[in-house]
Amino acid sequence: MTLEAATILAALEVRDVLAIGGIVAATLIALASAAVFVNFGAIWLQAYMSRADVSFASLIGMSFRQVKPRMIVTAKIMGVQAELSIDRHRGTSTASLEAHFLAGGDVMRVMAAIIAAHRAGIDLDFDRAAAIDLAGRDVLEAVQTSVSPKVIDCPSPQPGGKTTLSAVAQNGVELLIHARVTVRTNLVRLIGGATEDTIIARVGQGIISAIGSAKSHMDVMGMPDRISREMLDRGLDANTAFEIVSIDIANIGIGENIGARLQADQAEADTRMAQARAEARRAAAIARRQEMKAKIMENRAMLVLAEAEIPASIALAFRSGQIYLRPRRQGASGHQRASRPCLGPSANPRPPSTGRSGPSSLNTPSDG
Repeated sequence: MTLEAATILAALEVRDVLAIGGIVAATLIALASAAVFVNFGAIWLQAYMSRADVSFASLIGMSFRQVKPRMIVTAKIMGVQAELSIDRHRGTSTASLEAHFLAGGDVMRVMAAIIAAHRAGIDLDFDRAAAIDLAGRDVLEAVQTSVSPKVIDCPSPQPGGKTTLSAVAQNGVELLIHARVTVRTNLVRLIGGATEDTIIARVGQGIISAIGSAKSHMDVMGMPDRISREMLDRGLDANTAFEIVSIDIANIGIGENIGARLQADQAEADTRMAQARAEARRAAAIARRQEMKAKIMENRAMLVLAEAEIPASIALAFRSGQIYLRPRRQGASGHQRASRPCLGPSANPRPPSTGRSGPSSLNTPSDG
């Protein structure tokens, strides 16, 4: 009897434990479901009422994937209200929005850009808009610029920078020009296309080239629209993210006469070169004059030396007998002439018996 009672009591205890465990588990499940419903119920209800096609399981999965469920649901609701395709397979699906968010993109700005393009009749799907956003471009601003063109100043206004372009015509007169370029975004070339800086640089280069080809600055002053037509014909917006609508000359003025200044500078340089060459010739002439003076002094010194050798040569000639004094005969008046030197031997007045005439025979004294 006692054994049967113990068995019954043990069976009752096991049943109670199981019941209590079931009650606890059910309570925990109910609490977890309540917590989940509290966190995602309002969001799911909002999506369900807006026909945003977001399941409750997707909302729970977003929390595990660190995705903001409210932002995804809001983006889907925006697409539904704008009558965009939000189909899970062909439209802007929840998975596409999550993938763009996880890639670091701005989901709300992309959806706003797609809605704006849809309203303006511009073909822009989610994939292209997401690619533009991930490329670092402001896709919403691009769509707005495509719908409403914006104006770019050329040159670009910068603090402390120039506000006009400087170009010189063929007659040397400088023109100061400020242009305004109206552009709209080309969504097809937005990825990989050049930015506004390229547009400004190309327009500035084209304006300078057009003015440089003009014969006179008055031609440009008289028809400034000719520059605009030439710029538009050149296709300056090639390979850029923009399409040039118009190029307008906002301001044009006359600067310095660069040609005259260059000519004056060239004349001054030529004058300095001529003066330098004249100074070089003057210095060469002075040096030549000094050389001539030195040559004259040298010749005079040689003359003095030669004159100094004359007495010694005469004395040597007397000693060697090459010069002697021949006495003069007494004239009719009874006076005797002074003797004069003569060339020839002093001891023998007769010429030598060599039979040849030589220098000594020429210097033999003769009567009379």
